[in-house]
Amino acid sequence: MNKAYEFLKGCGTFFYSTVDGDKPRVRPFGFLMMFEDKLYFGMGKQKESFKQTVANPNVELCALNKDNAWIRVRGTAVLDDRQEVMDAVFETSPMLKNIYNEKTGNVLGNFYLKDGYAEIADMRGNFESFTF
Repeated sequence: MNKAYEFLKGCGTFFYSTVDGDKPRVRPFGFLMMFEDKLYFGMGKQKESFKQTVANPNVELCALNKDNAWIRVRGTAVLDDRQEVMDAVFETSPMLKNIYNEKTGNVLGNFYLKDGYAEIADMRGNFESFTF
């Protein structure tokens, strides 16, 4: 899990995939953190990505680094609304407080990945997979 986290953090932006009915939906994300030995990410509860994740928690993340190596991570998203998680999110990424607060009315939903599986590969044919 640490390897997947470090790879994704090194990329900065990663792409988050859900399903809307029978159609795939992909969008760029930037926030993730390690907390209590779990890989967390979050999104506004007002967003379609949140609704899609709740309806079908089987999700996938994908990113490409500056060396053209890529990672694909999949797992089951588990909603975790505990205050301890929210505190850790705002400590990890203080700028999120400007988006998710009482004034804006936006509420952040935080998920961790359960039953994670990752693949890391590059253009030279190197490939590694692992579970976490």
